[in-house]
Amino acid sequence: MAVPETTNEQRAEQILDVFDTAFGELLAADPAAFQVKFRKMAASAFAFYRGTACLFYADLERERHGGPYLDDRTGRVWIHGDLHAENFGTYMDSHGRLIFNVNDFDEAYVGPFTWDLKRFAASIALIGYTKALSDEQISGLVRVYAAAYRERIHHLATGAEHGDGSELSSFTLDTAEGALLDALRAARSRTRFALLDSMTEIRDHERRFSAGGGAVELDAATRYKVLAAFDGYLETLPEESLVRPDSYRVKDVVGRRGVGIGSAGLPSYNILLEGHSDALENDVVIYVKQAQTPAVSRHVTDRAVREYFRHEGHRTVISQRALQAHADPWLGWTELDGAGQLVAEVSPYAVDLDWSDLDDPEAIAAVVADLGRATATMHACADEDQSGQSLVPFSTERAIHAAIAADEEGFAPLLVDFAHAYGARARADHQIFVDLFRNGRLVR
Repeated sequence: MAVPETTNEQRAEQILDVFDTAFGELLAADPAAFQVKFRKMAASAFAFYRGTACLFYADLERERHGGPYLDDRTGRVWIHGDLHAENFGTYMDSHGRLIFNVNDFDEAYVGPFTWDLKRFAASIALIGYTKALSDEQISGLVRVYAAAYRERIHHLATGAEHGDGSELSSFTLDTAEGALLDALRAARSRTRFALLDSMTEIRDHERRFSAGGGAVELDAATRYKVLAAFDGYLETLPEESLVRPDSYRVKDVVGRRGVGIGSAGLPSYNILLEGHSDALENDVVIYVKQAQTPAVSRHVTDRAVREYFRHEGHRTVISQRALQAHADPWLGWTELDGAGQLVAEVSPYAVDLDWSDLDDPEAIAAVVADLGRATATMHACADEDQSGQSLVPFSTERAIHAAIAADEEGFAPLLVDFAHAYGARARADHQIFVDLFRNGRLVR
């Protein structure tokens, strides 16, 4: 990646312009939430990078109409949109299996497959820098990721791994190793009761949300609107998710106060449901969150893609179902106050990959290789045959395999060069961002 020559003040103005487009309306509506978001982003270059997918894609604007390994098919596959090293973790799939895979699909869209790979590669450069790895060690990690991705795509495209290529590999308690297995074991040790105990209490022989801890009591009008939106959500669930008629009986509803780096200013609600039995420990908590405009969508102008989705809640859910095999059975969408909403379970079995104790380069390389395989598996899920959607009507793994095969030697160097260039760009941008923030130029 050739980084344009700009002064710090010119780059500051670019950052302000991109932020205004991405965050302007939400920031004006809830500046306090963005004070929290920006303070979290100020903590490190990696935290800044996590919160600025909008800036990343603005910088990739020049590739909108092409680029290495991109053609009419590989430039139009389902992508995660915010694929960085911390967006991997565990979930319980619709078959009751614990899976380690990519998570957080808020930014998912249709676009060039290389954008996912580049975003991940730059995140590895940033993590490697914080762990004081040399440039050559960082290059080695990116090459490991590229090789693992390439190998898995080849297996899936040619059927070399499973005979006919129809079955996609998952990281489970039986197949995972190292840090991935640690995350799965940690998820297995968690219980629904412990989650419920942290959020609810028993009053008059029935479970209700506890006061405090970010819960906000709703007025009657808001509660009515949320319950009406919940009724709309039920119509979006797959038929196999309907376990028994009263599984979806609502016990309580609250608003949520709490700001993540990616969700600042977005309204959110929690709903407590009966679950699959009368036992109080089997109650289920789902969240309803306003879905955001994905950063990628501002740089992909394909009208057919844009018109495929009813709203951003619909887009988020359809994207997750496309990219994640056997997704959360509670995953659905609805509308509230005219805005698309994402609905999913607050799962007790969600454990993120922990990088804090990963310092040995060999151990990091083993993890990075697995994440490369997980990325390839995700991309391979998202075609018509595997996911059932019609927006990407071809085999993504075969298209990607053919594109890489045309220039095997250039694939890893492309990602290595980008990782170093954009890692350096993000570190410099972080310092500019901190100066903008502390001098009151972002939030007033």
